[in-house]
Amino acid sequence: MKAGELAQPYPTVGLDVGALDAARMLTEQDRPGLIVVDENRHPVAVLPGSQVVRLLIPGYIRDDPNLAGVVDDEFVDHMCDALADRTVAELLPKDRARLPVVRADDSVLEVAALMAAERSPLVAVVDGTGKKAPMTGAITARAVLGALLPRITRP
Repeated sequence: MKAGELAQPYPTVGLDVGALDAARMLTEQDRPGLIVVDENRHPVAVLPGSQVVRLLIPGYIRDDPNLAGVVDDEFVDHMCDALADRTVAELLPKDRARLPVVRADDSVLEVAALMAAERSPLVAVVDGTGKKAPMTGAITARAVLGALLPRITRP
């Protein structure tokens, strides 16, 4: 089985998209993160939902989570204001792990090996090679396991 056969559509967002729009996509698509693509639709990173949540929480509350219990509802109502003038590019952590990328003609074993090596539950699939190859979909660990499990013989 090839990567192109396992690939499924996956939500993407551009680097210049507003942070609030990306946060809405995360909730509407019910995904743990979004794949960030450049102007050529080539995948460059994953924007984890946890990173968006982290930026909503002021540093002093991240440092002392007990303070979260003493803020009022008005404070909570305005937390998303922190995202209002920011872009996806600004939300990406500087020390982020690279997004694993495979070609559509790579085998399921190549995909699994890359996931294992990178400890990533998600890989992007591109059409072609190089930094301009557009993303055609993504493969989750669940899809890889589903493709490999039938091959395992049972006692």
